[in-house]
Amino acid sequence: MAKARDIKRRIGSIQSTRKITRTMEMVATSKLRRATERVKKARPYASKLTEVIERLVTPDLVELRPILRQPEHIERAAVVLITSNRGLCGGFNASLIRMARGLIDRLAADGVASDLHVVGRKGVGYFRFRGVETASTRTDISDRPTIDDARSLMEPLAEQFVRAEVDAVYLVFAEFRSVMSTPPVATQVLPVYVPEERVRSGPWFILDPSADEILSRLLPLYVINSGYRALVETAAAEQGARRTAMKNATDNADDLIATQTRLYNGARQAEITQQIAEIIGGAEALA
Repeated sequence: MAKARDIKRRIGSIQSTRKITRTMEMVATSKLRRATERVKKARPYASKLTEVIERLVTPDLVELRPILRQPEHIERAAVVLITSNRGLCGGFNASLIRMARGLIDRLAADGVASDLHVVGRKGVGYFRFRGVETASTRTDISDRPTIDDARSLMEPLAEQFVRAEVDAVYLVFAEFRSVMSTPPVATQVLPVYVPEERVRSGPWFILDPSADEILSRLLPLYVINSGYRALVETAAAEQGARRTAMKNATDNADDLIATQTRLYNGARQAEITQQIAEIIGGAEALA
């Protein structure tokens, strides 16, 4: 049996670790509250923006607006993977990377080449370590993303799509459903999906200014907002995953401390019993 002194030292080490994990859990909980509010504000805007665009698009506008082009064959796609800058959030980043690799493999199976754009230190480090070539990397976006972050991320991709350098743009990010559910998702941003029935029928109302002028303002917003929503969803999901991971680590530390305390009590009792036996043996020897 281990000595009581060694077990006590082990308990102290676990208690120190528990303080760290508990503190990180509390910090993640605080950040999660603010991140959740950003997600709640972003979703309705994105939904209405998509709905308006779907109602405005007509066959003529599809021909006039390069950003609305619908390629017959997708030959090259841009895949944007959004990960976190920090770890200690369980399998959060691993699941995102797995989703991105799966998407790239599916595109390759269909004969589509992929340009990989990675956001976040964890994703950048993963692909750099494995020698995978990336089209661009970003590590400057914090866990409080802004519209400017989304604009700088999405506008170059939209310009590539307009110039026909890529035929599709995909976003891989974490969807925040709840603290316990943050699954990775892959969504296509470009080309803009417009229901076929809406393209055939067009809008059912008279517009002033024209649909073309409205779309010229809304389409760039749509692309930028898609990136912004992906960033805020991933930021909230990251905090949720970190809170869950740190709570599990804290609970495991509590269990370890309880187990080690029982071992310490047993070892201490054995030492006391041995000391008493030695005293009694020494006294009998002197008698």
